[in-house]
This record gives sequence, structure tokens and C-alpha cells, in this order.
Amino acid sequence: MNHELEFVKLNFEDVKTLVKWADDEGWNPGPYDAEVYYKTDPDGFYGFYKNDELIAGGSIVSYNGEFGFMGFFIVKPKFRANGLGRDLWYKRRDTLLKRLNANASIGMDGVVDMQPFYKKGGFEIAFRDLRYEAIGREFTTDKNISPITKYDYDEILNYDKECFGFDRSNFMLNWLGMPEVKAFKYFDENKLKGFVIVRKANSGFKICPLFADEFNTADELYKAASNSVSGNLLYLDIPIVNTDAKKLVEKYNMKYVFECARMYYGTPPEVPLNKIFGITTFELG
Repeated sequence: MNHELEFVKLNFEDVKTLVKWADDEGWNPGPYDAEVYYKTDPDGFYGFYKNDELIAGGSIVSYNGEFGFMGFFIVKPKFRANGLGRDLWYKRRDTLLKRLNANASIGMDGVVDMQPFYKKGGFEIAFRDLRYEAIGREFTTDKNISPITKYDYDEILNYDKECFGFDRSNFMLNWLGMPEVKAFKYFDENKLKGFVIVRKANSGFKICPLFADEFNTADELYKAASNSVSGNLLYLDIPIVNTDAKKLVEKYNMKYVFECARMYYGTPPEVPLNKIFGITTFELG
């Protein structure tokens, strides 16, 4: 059936459809994700159409040609198990490689069952990502915690670039500007030492990301995040190689939900994993 398929760049309505499918699969995206994802890279979403119907798609986002990220890989259920997904994945990978600078790497977060397939496609596991869940509670927070305002954006973007490894200002500014976002910084001795963003998901809220210089700062930022959604489900995705991040979820008795793995095609970017207590998204990095 593959000769009947049309591999095309997706538009905003298509991206909204992918987000809807993701919700149906239990991935728990946010109600405002599609707009931010599409604005990040309007050329970064491709899929298969069959007889004018979108049947599969995913993201192949380029961050200024310096780094790529593949996510949102999803096939409509009735079209699965016939090789279509495999074809789409390789087409997306190869299309993204053409969009990147020479020797740029690609990241993705692969679910456990698909990791052998991704390895065959050239990706290697760098570390495991584990998702944890808790109920937001109220805590007394440190005096150095305060809400992020537009006057903080330059410092926030610089800190984010350090932790992500590449500039993604366009994404971050739209991410911070989403409705129902809670965002806090830890500022001490005239220096930004960490920040946290919490966005609404279709079920509960997600920390996305939590970056901090060390454990105590991350702890205070987590408390601020928990305060802001008290009584609601709160999710945190940690890189398990950061032992202090594991210590954080254990301190608050967070419940393990599921895991995937950060994988890279090419040389993994050099990032300070000890500062990454919560990753931003499994869809765009």
C-alpha cells in the first residue's frame, strides 16, 4: 500500500491532529502545546497522507540547523503493523538530516519497546528518562524564589541554552507565554541559579523543565511548582543519570509512571546533566 501514500510537510491543523492522537494514546499533552510546537519550526512536522487523510506523522524540528529533534511519532491505529510507520520514521530522519548543518546531531526520547528499532536507525541511548507523578502540595518556599517576568527572559534564555545545549529562544518565549503557565526562578547574590516552568496538561500539570545549579535550589523550585498547582496531579520527567534528581523524587514520594530513553544520532551534545532535574518535553527536547 505504500505506493499510495504521500509524504508531506504538515500544517498547523495537522499538528493539532497529532496532539489529539497523542492524547488518545495517553501521552497527556497540554491543551496549548500544538501552537507552540508549530511556531517553533513550521517546517518541522511531516507525515503520510492517504486519499487526503492524515494517517501518520511526527516532528523533525531543527534548532537553527545546529541540532535536530524527532518526536511525536504516531500512526493512526488502523494503519499500524504494515510497515508504514517504519517507512515514515526513516523518511523523517533523512529529511531532518538534510535540514541540519553537517555533523549536527539529532535527539529523541524513545519508548522501551521501540529502542531496538531506533538503534538500527543509528540512534544510541545516552540515558534513561523516568516520569514521576505526585499531587501538588503547599510548602513554605525560600525567599530567593520569585515568579519569572519578562525582565528575566534574557537570563532565563541563557541558562536554558546552557542546559539544553543549543539556543531555542523562539520555543522558550512561546513556551513561557502559554496560558496557565507557572514559572519561577531562584535568584541569589544577583545571580540566576535555576528556574522551573509548569504547564497545564490535559490531565494535571507537567514540570517542563526544572534546571538548577544544585539539589537545594532544585528542591526549592520544586516546592514552588508544587505550590502553584496544589491539589492537582504534577508530573516530572528526570534523567536518571542525575542522582540528585532521583533524590528529589524520592524525597517527595513521587510515583513512577513510565520511562523512555534519550537517544542520539551522531555525537551527543555536551550538557550539564547535573543541572537537569526535569527535562522539557519528549516531543521537542
